[in-house]
Amino acid sequence: MKTLQKKLLFFLLILPLGILAQSTLKGTVLDGANSSPLPGANIIVEGSKNGTTTDFDGKFTISNIKTGDVITISYIGYKDQKITFNNQNDISITLQEDSKELKDVVVIGYGTVKKKDATGAVNVVASKDFNKGAVVSGSDLLNGKIAGVTINAGGGSPGSIGEIRIRGGSSLNANNDPLVVVDGLPMTDPGILNRINPNDIESFSILKDASATAIYGTRASNGVIMITTKKGGKELEVDYNVQYGTGKHFNTIDVLNANEFKSAINYAVDQGLYGSAAFAPYTGNSNTNWQEEIYRRTDFIDNNLSLRGSLFNRIPTRLSVGNTLQEGLLLTDKMNRNSVSLSINPTFFDNHLKLNVNANFTQTNRRNAPFVVPNALKMDPTQPVYNPNSPFGGFFEFMNPGSDPSNINNFAPISVTNPVAQLFQTNNRSSNERLFGNIELDYKFHFFPSLRWVTKVGFDRDSGFSRNSTSRFARTSPQFNNQFVGNNSYSDGESTNELLDSYFVYSNNKNEKFIYDVTLGYSYQKFESNGRSTGNINNPNNITPPNTIAEPKVYIGFIGRANFTYNDKYLLTLSYRRDGTSRFSEDNRWGNFPAASFAWKVKEDLFSESTKISDLKLRLGWGVTGQQDIGFANSSLIYLPQYLLADPNSSYSFGDNFINPSIPQGYNPLIRWEETTTYNAGFDFGFFNNRLNGSLDGFMKKSQDLLQIAPFADGTNFTNEGPQNFGSMTVTGFELNLNYDVIKNDKLKWNVNFNASKFERRIDEMPAGADQLIGDLGFGLNAQVNRVNFTPGSFLVFKQLYDQNNRPIEGAFADLNGDKIINENDRYVYRNGDPDFTLGFTSSFNYNNFDFSFNLRANIGNRIYNYIEARNSFYSDILNGTPQNLHTQTVNNQFNTYTGNQVLSDMFIENASFLRMDYFNVGYTFPKWLEGKASLRLFTGMQNPFIITKYNGLDPEITGGIDRSIYPRQRQVLFGANIKF
Repeated sequence: MKTLQKKLLFFLLILPLGILAQSTLKGTVLDGANSSPLPGANIIVEGSKNGTTTDFDGKFTISNIKTGDVITISYIGYKDQKITFNNQNDISITLQEDSKELKDVVVIGYGTVKKKDATGAVNVVASKDFNKGAVVSGSDLLNGKIAGVTINAGGGSPGSIGEIRIRGGSSLNANNDPLVVVDGLPMTDPGILNRINPNDIESFSILKDASATAIYGTRASNGVIMITTKKGGKELEVDYNVQYGTGKHFNTIDVLNANEFKSAINYAVDQGLYGSAAFAPYTGNSNTNWQEEIYRRTDFIDNNLSLRGSLFNRIPTRLSVGNTLQEGLLLTDKMNRNSVSLSINPTFFDNHLKLNVNANFTQTNRRNAPFVVPNALKMDPTQPVYNPNSPFGGFFEFMNPGSDPSNINNFAPISVTNPVAQLFQTNNRSSNERLFGNIELDYKFHFFPSLRWVTKVGFDRDSGFSRNSTSRFARTSPQFNNQFVGNNSYSDGESTNELLDSYFVYSNNKNEKFIYDVTLGYSYQKFESNGRSTGNINNPNNITPPNTIAEPKVYIGFIGRANFTYNDKYLLTLSYRRDGTSRFSEDNRWGNFPAASFAWKVKEDLFSESTKISDLKLRLGWGVTGQQDIGFANSSLIYLPQYLLADPNSSYSFGDNFINPSIPQGYNPLIRWEETTTYNAGFDFGFFNNRLNGSLDGFMKKSQDLLQIAPFADGTNFTNEGPQNFGSMTVTGFELNLNYDVIKNDKLKWNVNFNASKFERRIDEMPAGADQLIGDLGFGLNAQVNRVNFTPGSFLVFKQLYDQNNRPIEGAFADLNGDKIINENDRYVYRNGDPDFTLGFTSSFNYNNFDFSFNLRANIGNRIYNYIEARNSFYSDILNGTPQNLHTQTVNNQFNTYTGNQVLSDMFIENASFLRMDYFNVGYTFPKWLEGKASLRLFTGMQNPFIITKYNGLDPEITGGIDRSIYPRQRQVLFGANIKF
C-alpha cells in the first residue's frame, strides 16, 4: 500500500513537468498549385530562435517545442501559414501562391535567391508593378521603373525597341546592349523584347553590378535582364484581355508655309542672292502642309487569351495566344504580331524529378513605310500633293521647265521627292517568325537529397524575309534602256541559337547558423546565321549573289558559385566563370571572370531595438565581366587572314569563263577580350514595417582593352585600320530607388515609386591619345568626338559669335587658340548627350474597386545637336541650284549663305531636358460579374499625354546625340477590358 502511495505521489509531482515537456514535430510542406514538395521552406517557432528548413522532399523535423507554440511556415512567393502545436506527430502543410510576394524573389544566373539575401545590385519588377497603356514590347513594361536603366525607343515606329542601357553601358565602340535571358535562355539581342508577348511575362530581374552578372561572363559587362514567364497552376483560370487605342501626332517642326516661303524667295531675289530672279515663277499656287499629309489617325488593337491550370489534374500548364495590331503614324506603316506561348511544369518519381518546358512562337508581319519625314520638311509648300497630268502615278513631282508633262523621261534632277508619293508607291513588306524555348530537368538524387542536377537545353530560331517593290511610276524608279522598270528586291535570312547548360547544386542547411550552397557547371552556346539578298530582279543586268553563311560563333563556359550565410546576418557570395569564344585565336580565346560580394544585415546588430527601422543591409561587391561582341564586319573570324570573293561585276574574263578575284581582308590575330571591372557599394533599407523601402547604390566601372577601330602601322596589314584592343574608359554613378505605401488599408491603397540615377562616362586612354571623330554629318563633317578625359560622343563645335541684338553673326566664330585664323583648331568640346540625372515616378491609387495609375520620366541636363535646324537654316538651301527644285526651310532662317562649317556652330546644341508622362490609366473592377463566376475590369487612359521640354525638335528622346529627324511618337486614347473566369 505504501508503495502504491509513493508511486501515486511521484506521478502527481511530475504531472506539471509532463505538461511542460518539449516535443518534436515532423511534417511535409507542399506546393498548393501541384502538391509537389517545397524544399527550403522556413519553419520558425514564434518568439524564439528555434527554426529549421525543409529538405528536398519538403520534409522537416523541429525539436524543443511545447504545446501551444505557434509555428510559422513561409516560402518565397507563397502566403505564410501558422499552426499551433498540439502534440501532433506528423503533419502536412500546403502553401498557396502569393503573387504579391513575387517581388521578393530575385532570379539570378542559374538559380534564385530571396531579395533580402541578395548580395549584388539587383532590382525586381513583378507583373503587378508593370507599366500599363499601349504596351507592345516587353521594354514598355519597364521604362522608367528602375534607377540606372534607360530605355529609349528612338521614336514611335511600331514595335520599336530602340536602345536599352544599364548604367550607361561599358564599351566605347563594341556592343553596349544588356544580355537578355528568358527562362534561363540567353538570347541573341534585346530585340527579343519585341518578339515575346508582354502578357506572358511574370517578372523582370535586373542584374546591374559584376557581382550579380559575372556568372554570365561572356556578355554580361552591360548588365543582364532576366525574364521569367508565367507558369501553370492548380485551379483552372481563364484570362481575356482586350485593348483598343486610337492615336495621332501632336507635334511638328515649324517650317515655312506657302506665303512665308514665297516671301523668303522674294527677299532672296531682292538681296541679289545668287544673281538670279528666276526662282519666283516656279512656285506653285497651293498651300500644302506636307507634315500633315504624311501622317494619319492610327488604330491599335491588342487581344490576349490565356488558360492556366493543371492538365489531367497532374500537370501544371499554361497556354496563351495573342494578337497585336499597331498602325504607325506614317501612311501605310503597320505591324501585326501573333503569338503562342506554352508552359508545362510536371514532376515525376515522387517529386524527385521536375520538368519545365517553355515554348514561345511569334509571327510578326510588317508593312514598313519609307522614312519620309526629312522630305516632308523640305518639300515646296506651294506645290500640291496630286497632279492628274503627272506621269508619276498622278502625284506631283518636279519636271524640267517646258517639258511634256506626259513624258516621264523629262523629270528634273532633284534631291527631294513627293513624300506622299513615296509612301504609296513603295511597298516594303517583311515577315518574321521566331520560335524559342527550353526544356529543363531538375533531378534531386534519391540517395543524396542535398544534391541536385540541373540540365537545360534551349533553342532559338529567328527567320524572316522582306520584299521591297517600287512602282515604275515612282519618281525614284530605276531606269534601264530609257525604260523605267521599278524596283523589286527580296532578301531572307535565318539565325539559330542553341544552348546546353548542365550544373550541380549542393545545399547544406543542417547547421542553423551556418548555411551554404555550391553550384558547379558547364555551359555551351552556338550561334549560326545565313541569308540571301537578290538585289533588283527587274534589272536585266542583275546577278543574284549566292547565299551568305556566316561563320558559327561558339561560347563555352565553366561556372562556379558559392553562397554562405552565417547567423542570417552575414552573407558572402563568390562566383567564377571561365569563358571561351570562337571569335578569338587559341592564344586569346579564354577569359577569367571572378566576382565576390558581401552583405551585412546591419539592423540585427546595430538597431535591433528600433521600431522605426525594419530593414537595413549593407552590400559590397566586386567583379570582372567580359565583352567579345566586336560588332564589326566579319568579326567572327577577325583573327584569321581572310580572302573574300569580289562583286560579280568585278570578275575577269578568261575565254568563256568569268572568275571572281579574291580580295585579302584586314585581320588582327592579337584581338582579345575587353574586360570591365566593377566596384559597387549599396544599402537596402526599410522603415515603418517596410512601408517605406528602397536602395541606394554607388558604383564605378573600369573598362580596359577596349574593342575599337584603330590605325595599323603602315605595311603591317591589308588595311590601314581595323579592330584592336586599345584604350580604357570609366563609368561612375549612383542610384536611388524608393517605394512608399502612402496609404494601405482594406479600402484605400496608394503607392508611389521614385527612382533617380546619375552616371558619368569618361575616356581614360585612346590610341596614341588621338581624337576619334564620330557623328558623321556628310560633306566631310563630324559633329562629335571621342577624346581623352571627356564623355564619349561629346560635341566638337565652333563657338558662335552674336551681334548686339543677340542674333548670330554669319560665319563669325571665336578664335579660341588666338592665332587669328578660324579653322579646325578652334573647335572645342561643348556638352554631350548624356543626362546629368534621369528620374522616374510611378503612382498607383486604389479605392475599393476603382484604380488610377500613371508614370512620369525625366531627363535633366542632356544636350542634342539639332541637325534639322542646322541644315535647314540657310536661304541658300531654299534656292537649291535649280528653279524647279525648291526647298522649304525652318521658320528661323539664320544665315543667307551656306559654307559648310556653319552647321558646326554651338548654337545648334540644344538643351533636351524633358518631363514626360508615359501614360495614365483609370479603371473600375466588377469583382462578382456573371453571378460571381468572373471578374470584369473596364479601363480607359492615354498614352503619351504630355511632354514638357524646351527642345525645338520633334522629340528630345533620341539616340546617339544627333537629331537627324525622328519617327514621331503618337498620342493615343485607350479603352479596354480584363475578364477573369
